[in-house]
Amino acid sequence: VQLVESGGGSVQPGGSLRLSCGASGHTYSSNCMGWFRQAPGKERVRVALFSTGTGITVIADAVRGRFTYSRDNATNTQYLDKNDLKPEDTAMYYCAAKQGGCTVRPDVFRYWGQGTQVTVS
Repeated sequence: VQLVESGGGSVQPGGSLRLSCGASGHTYSSNCMGWFRQAPGKERVRVALFSTGTGITVIADAVRGRFTYSRDNATNTQYLDKNDLKPEDTAMYYCAAKQGGCTVRPDVFRYWGQGTQVTVS
């Protein structure tokens, strides 16, 4: 599975951005897909995860109500719509996928995009 993100950039506090992640390859094997982020000097953490088996999306507490996960199955593309951005949202954002159930642990995700930088200032 190959993942390619796009849509990052710089934005002022309160602004909005949409991140996109296109998937190719054996996408049928990706039971859990979603987004992580990593701020400078901090660990990579889950932002939003979607289980293809249950159809359930889980959004991290820090962004719930501001970020929305969606996907287009026809094009194998997932999105992260981010509203009311705050300086603490500044990070490299990665889309990821794995077989099996969803977990917050980034180390068990097999497939990663190259990341896209989001800066809020």
